[in-house]
Amino acid sequence: MAGNGPGVDEGSVVSALPQPRSTRPDANRLSLGDRAVHDWYRFVLSYPPHLVRDYLQKFGVNERSVVLDPFCGTGTTIVECKKLGIASVGIEANPMAHFASRVKVDWRPAPDGLMEHALSMSRRAYRALEQDGVEDGPLFSGMVDTSVSLRTLPPDQMDLLLAGSISPRPLHKVLTLLASLDGNGDAPYRDHELLALARVVVQSSSNLKFGPEVGVGPTKPDAPVIGPWLSAMRAMSTDLRDLGDRPTAAAMVHHADARDIPHVLAPNSIDAVITSPPYPNEKDYTRTTRLESVLLGFLRSKSDLRQLKRGLVRSNTRGVYKGDDDDHWVAGHGEIDRIAADIEARRIELGKTSGFERQYARVTKLYFGGMARHLAELRTVLRPGARLAYVVGDQASYLRVMIRTGQLLADLAVGLGFELVGIDLFRTRLATATKEQLREEVVVLRWPGF
Repeated sequence: MAGNGPGVDEGSVVSALPQPRSTRPDANRLSLGDRAVHDWYRFVLSYPPHLVRDYLQKFGVNERSVVLDPFCGTGTTIVECKKLGIASVGIEANPMAHFASRVKVDWRPAPDGLMEHALSMSRRAYRALEQDGVEDGPLFSGMVDTSVSLRTLPPDQMDLLLAGSISPRPLHKVLTLLASLDGNGDAPYRDHELLALARVVVQSSSNLKFGPEVGVGPTKPDAPVIGPWLSAMRAMSTDLRDLGDRPTAAAMVHHADARDIPHVLAPNSIDAVITSPPYPNEKDYTRTTRLESVLLGFLRSKSDLRQLKRGLVRSNTRGVYKGDDDDHWVAGHGEIDRIAADIEARRIELGKTSGFERQYARVTKLYFGGMARHLAELRTVLRPGARLAYVVGDQASYLRVMIRTGQLLADLAVGLGFELVGIDLFRTRLATATKEQLREEVVVLRWPGF
């Protein structure tokens, strides 16, 4: 790629790293060497740390640069920057993901103190379970005593969960451990302990399964909670000990809407952007974190859920509201208008009449309008010469009408004054509906400044 990135010099902290591995079949996997911190809690569809390193190198980022991830998710970009001693900023609207990112760049807890406190909390929770007549060990997971009175969530919170996402007995254990942690006030280790619990709930204790979308798999009448949580705490403690000699680098995560960036960031403060926004499809990203969001108290009512969705780029019909108007940002864009018209024509041809299907054409315009709004607002915080990498993917979720997300995003960016450096292939994946190979790409931009 042509052009020099921000702060390019011979001292680039990632100068020895390999070039992008765009066509490898394992391109999106988390390697064993990258698991530290990243594995504390991670979206199933997160992009891998090596991709961040690749573009930090290509952009010539160094310890004097500031990197932004405006769709921070669970913090892949900012964690990798912190590991490399590079200052970073994240923006994330989902409160659970924001919490995870914030905790993952907080390396202040003393490893031994963290583990000692976790053991103390586990003993407290074990005693409470013993009083309830509930066993947590795997040897007893098949022995369910239905006479035991179990803790549960209030009805309003249960209604937010995917039906059957966690069985009553594991839920009782999770709530018992949470009560132990809550009874300890604002201990310095509490956030890390809660994040470990969020990971364990999803991976070990729930009935959730993850594919193209989150769903409910076979029911586990019982599952251990405290034991897996202690294992997660040991891994966290080990990571903190191993990272103790790393250079310090500032890392901050804002709970905010990526379409309103000037409200949280100073003008001309960002040298590089590495991010992956949502794609236009029918994945409701709030469902991916719903269980742990409810259990940790980030979502307590349908009103909380609506407020969360209103702060997100409209990428699926379950997040569309009557007053949404981001589509005016792409009014008159020929290709987006054509795609929306093709989707609506296909809907009519197929006789699809559900409320969600009627929104397919509109959400397509709202999505690209939201991204245009994001890019327009982003310009104010970029330094001249800033380099940007957006990981996006083709989609055909709306009645099999192909949406070339990367090409359209690049076109919108150019229209807003960005320079298109290139579109790199990251990987391909097979569309389940059409059996077509869809491209996942990195749109590489440069901001020349006004």
